[in-house]
Amino acid sequence: MQSKFVCQQCGYESVGFLGKCPNCGEWNSLVETVVSTGKSEKRRGNRETQNVKTIKLSDIKASKTARILTKIPELDRVLGGGLVNGQVVLIAGEAGIGKSTLLLEVSSCLAAGKPSG
Repeated sequence: MQSKFVCQQCGYESVGFLGKCPNCGEWNSLVETVVSTGKSEKRRGNRETQNVKTIKLSDIKASKTARILTKIPELDRVLGGGLVNGQVVLIAGEAGIGKSTLLLEVSSCLAAGKPSG
């Protein structure tokens, strides 16, 4: 058995008690309701399969994508030749290793339009 909390004003559902409904803003309007979770109701994952065709990596045609040079040669090399417009890059590492310093240097070089030295 599981319980959920339902707002008596707007019908908003929450898995935990909230003093104020985030949907309609009413205070103390969420009431606990017990939900039956029998074995037949439990589902894991999507049981439906799709017809998927596999292809070899060598069959994929690479296209030339415009890249923005960071002006830091080693970073450009690691990024495959620079940044791609709309790309998200995760910069990770231990505390104090220089992640913020690296990104500040890249930002400074890009803003100034000059190579890093």
